Amino acid sequence: MIRSLNTQDWRHKTLEMLDQRVRIITAGLGLNELRAILRGDPPTERPNPRYRVHTTSFLFHIRPRYYQKASTWFTHTFRLGFFSTFFFIVEVITGIILMVYYVPSSAEAYQSILRLESEVPFGSLLRDIHRLGAEGMVAFVALHMLRTYLTGSYKKERSFTWLTGVVLLLITLFLSFSGYLLPWDQLAYWAVTIGTSMADKAPLIGTELNLLLRGAPDIGADGLLRFYLLHVVFLPLAAILLISVHYYKVSREHGISLPARVEEGDLSPEEKKEATRRIDFIPELLTHEVFLVSLGLFILVVASATFYDAPLEHHSDPQRTPLDTEAPWYFLWLQGLLKLGDPVLMGVIVPTLFFALLFAVPYIDRNPHRLARKRPIAIFLGLVTVVVLAVLTYMGTPGYGIETPAATRIIQDLAPEEGIGPLRAIPFDQLVPGVYEVGKTDPQELPPELGRVFATFSERVSEAAAQGKLPEVQAVIVIEDWQADLRKVTPRILWTDPQSGERKTYERHIFLHRDRPRK
Repeated sequence: MIRSLNTQDWRHKTLEMLDQRVRIITAGLGLNELRAILRGDPPTERPNPRYRVHTTSFLFHIRPRYYQKASTWFTHTFRLGFFSTFFFIVEVITGIILMVYYVPSSAEAYQSILRLESEVPFGSLLRDIHRLGAEGMVAFVALHMLRTYLTGSYKKERSFTWLTGVVLLLITLFLSFSGYLLPWDQLAYWAVTIGTSMADKAPLIGTELNLLLRGAPDIGADGLLRFYLLHVVFLPLAAILLISVHYYKVSREHGISLPARVEEGDLSPEEKKEATRRIDFIPELLTHEVFLVSLGLFILVVASATFYDAPLEHHSDPQRTPLDTEAPWYFLWLQGLLKLGDPVLMGVIVPTLFFALLFAVPYIDRNPHRLARKRPIAIFLGLVTVVVLAVLTYMGTPGYGIETPAATRIIQDLAPEEGIGPLRAIPFDQLVPGVYEVGKTDPQELPPELGRVFATFSERVSEAAAQGKLPEVQAVIVIEDWQADLRKVTPRILWTDPQSGERKTYERHIFLHRDRPRK
């Protein structure tokens, strides 16, 4: 009996000590309360310990104790603001780890990326997650702004919150753009060169602004260091400050807006009462957010591990401009604008006016209603803006509005200067030495992969000849043994210039090793 009492006393003291430790870690939630939360039971103590967390925990004190139910409907916000913050946190964590291995020097930056991907355990995966997270953050912040506009959630007391959101959109764009240069490869170097050259077009301060960004007339070591400091110090600090202000306004002052149909619709009293019913952050929303974080991390890791690869082209070369140089996808609309006319007007004035209008939206739109049917002009203008941006984005792609000579385009698509391309993807053993001429060599007689590439090459050449772009054309693919486990592949196109009558040739020499990457 004494032994039984001692055992019970020992178990009681152990549980009591464990409960105290758990309360310290969870800012006031004991074991019984955690069990009740997991079961979905009501609080086990009075006063409600779940509210106590919001006053004693640093992480939870910025979150309201409760929300109105309708404001948490997934179809109302799609949790776009939550995911924007999620991606920012992912970027901070992965970025800090990448900083350990990255060297912000024009002589070492590219090599440090190569070492990261080849020597650091999970280094390539980490870089893929960071790059994919950056693009996801841009997309979700933009979608969050669009959702806020279409639902009219920028009106009245939310005007200042909208302003902070526009600033955060700009910071997000520049955060991603400043990181674009850091790999110091051809893709990054020339995309940023084109992007920063637009600053030179700014009236009065263009030259000074360009020098401030680049550190010199051309991007070099100084420019790389400046972009690195912007990316890892100044812009993240600005983002943290603005996110804090933005989040404080949303969570502490006016809360998440209710759906317009709840505020202004013709819901019955019972439906409106249910829609505005209070739900506690703990456990309802907390468990939901834990699930969303887990889902987001799972998708990021799986996507990065399976099909998404952060691009890394050849080392930057200021003396060689790639044929297809383009801005990051989120700036293609700007590149499309530049194709429409004067670079000062289209590259500086129009974008400035666009963002100025974004800032002014709450003050221009004086319509007090939020329902879409009561604000048709605002909805129409918003949708037109989305369509225009989509069209401009398409116009910003390299193939639009720029006429590349047919022979150059065919060979570029076959074996691009940057990237793999169909020709480099052919297995080494199928690169049978020989001369394969369009119109004379049957693709069916070649190894499968080589035959498919040659058939595509033949079709493109024949199509260009039929359109009169390559008169009297002769096209071949020459494959030669060059060294042990190394073959030289030369796609060559000869044609007669219709204007001068001269015979012209365009070719590209590609050296393919047996152990080269083919993806």
